[in-house]
Amino acid sequence: MAGATRPAGRDWRHGLLPPAAAWLVANLLTWAVARASVAGDGSPVAYWSTGGRTRWDSAHYLSIAETGYEMFRCRERYPDFPDVICGNVAWFPGYPMAVRAVSATGLSYELSAAVVTELCLLGMFAVLWWLLGARLTRATGLTLAIGTVFPGGVYFHALFPLSTATLALLVCVAGVKRGSWALAAAGGFAAAACHPVGAVAVGLLLLSALFAWRGDTRPVRFAKAGAAAAVSGCGVLWAKWLMWQATGRWDAYEAIQESSYGQGGVHQPFDEMARAYRFPFKDWYRPQGHLPWLVEHGLDAHRTQLWLDTAFVLLVLATAATLLVRGRGLDAGEWAAAVLTAAVFLVPFLAGAEMSWYRNHAQMFTGLLLVARLPGRVQVPLLACCAAQYALLGAMFFSGVLV
Repeated sequence: MAGATRPAGRDWRHGLLPPAAAWLVANLLTWAVARASVAGDGSPVAYWSTGGRTRWDSAHYLSIAETGYEMFRCRERYPDFPDVICGNVAWFPGYPMAVRAVSATGLSYELSAAVVTELCLLGMFAVLWWLLGARLTRATGLTLAIGTVFPGGVYFHALFPLSTATLALLVCVAGVKRGSWALAAAGGFAAAACHPVGAVAVGLLLLSALFAWRGDTRPVRFAKAGAAAAVSGCGVLWAKWLMWQATGRWDAYEAIQESSYGQGGVHQPFDEMARAYRFPFKDWYRPQGHLPWLVEHGLDAHRTQLWLDTAFVLLVLATAATLLVRGRGLDAGEWAAAVLTAAVFLVPFLAGAEMSWYRNHAQMFTGLLLVARLPGRVQVPLLACCAAQYALLGAMFFSGVLV
């Protein structure tokens, strides 16, 4: 396996040009997929508009940014609606608060959301580049290329918190790698505040006492790990506090998840994988009229997405295991990336996220840190598979089949 590179020297390759180029390519490829797709009404998709990047949950994030949280019985406002709980307390506040901050410049909330999304995606490539050693080689170049078509990565361009949460997880990994518990804690807090899956940072930081902070004594290592995990957990507490302030209920998030979405408790993950695989998206949301080739063949792309996601997490874990067996070892950042990749893959199925796992899995982007340790003969086929799947799932997204 090709070893990860280290920073050396100063030239243009060590700056922001490679991650900026990756960000630009990611947008151009996604625009090309949007051009080859149609919206649910049969019209062309305007990728460079906020409308082309908006899906069901986007409205909830924007409403939190604009007016804050609310929760009510659906029949209070919609007499013909099922008697369940409505509102926006099923969505975390990190991303909406960032949107609110940007909107203070005078931009609309929709445009502010797009700005936050794209800036965080650029930040993702920049932090990944630093983690890879900020040196352009075949291994790091191919790793950035895979990042441009990462499975589920179409949601990195949508008005969703996925790029924000993933950037936060990468910052957490960078803090662990640098030995900075404060940076790791800040990244963990932001990840947990942006998305429920981001709470995996708490578990990662607790485990970090076993593989990070090696320059400290054992008591200090455990103290840093515990303190960073505690700060990260406060991201969830902040979310619940905001919901309590608006609704008067500490369990507002749990209440709406159970009432409206049938989620709560821990699910059997293999059963949930089977349910997710069988979910009939195209029967619920199939666009009308003649469909372009890409859309027609992408209506069941969530199924190949599950196969690719599973292969990716197994590849990352196999890479980590091989490095350990061969005595090459993992640095603290690579340990963190491996733990996060496995956790992000499992959490949606443990929580019963039947209709959102494919976008939640995009946060496995952190696993690219270990993909850089793979030889080119593995990276190139992985890039080809990811590119093909990116086009299919992207068409599924832009045609309105995915939520």
